[in-house]
Amino acid sequence: MAETDRARRGKGRSDDHLFDRELDHLPPAVRWREWMNRVEATIFAASEPVGRETLARIVGKSCSIDLLIDDIREELRGRPYDLVAVAGGWKHLTRPAYSDAILTAVGGNERAVDLTQSEVLVLMYIAYFQPITRGELSSFFGKEISRDLIGHLRGSGMITSGPRSPTPGAPYTYVTTKEFLLQFGLKTLRDLPELEALEDAGLLNRHSPTADAMLIGATTDEDGEGDDEALSA
Repeated sequence: MAETDRARRGKGRSDDHLFDRELDHLPPAVRWREWMNRVEATIFAASEPVGRETLARIVGKSCSIDLLIDDIREELRGRPYDLVAVAGGWKHLTRPAYSDAILTAVGGNERAVDLTQSEVLVLMYIAYFQPITRGELSSFFGKEISRDLIGHLRGSGMITSGPRSPTPGAPYTYVTTKEFLLQFGLKTLRDLPELEALEDAGLLNRHSPTADAMLIGATTDEDGEGDDEALSA
């Protein structure tokens, strides 16, 4: 049994060794094309965005992944889909111009998350001010944010529990997830619109509730407690 395990491990190392990342035997132009094909095929086959570290395993050490991506995107310029940086990696996504045709042919995206306006507003505040507690969210909106609302955002995969707050009672905080980035087409949180621009447009106010925020139909907990508890994971 031990010899079999060692043989399997040895075979795995041998297989890794046989994979030629560098392709030094190929002319530069042919080598570059093969790297492009490897990268595009890997991203195409993946169900989730593929990160830089993963792609680095299939191309030469001196290869610029960013330049490869640029060349692939250039070739896709006239196609109905593109290679998009999202959620910390790259993913094939159809272009917005064809959304109506896709919806008519095959229906909506099964990954699409159905959120109410109230939930979107709360999610927006979490995205900008994370990690944030339910009590702090309630202060922003001037009324209690229900556990049901937070629970739906958690169930949709948009948020998860963050570190405990250093405030009395050490309540849970909430943070956005990779799924949030994917749903909103963001590479990182740095790609969120500038906070000042949203404030200037009256869409968000870090100091007091907006008029839209008052639409939230959240209810106070029956036990009257604040943010000292969160929904279980």
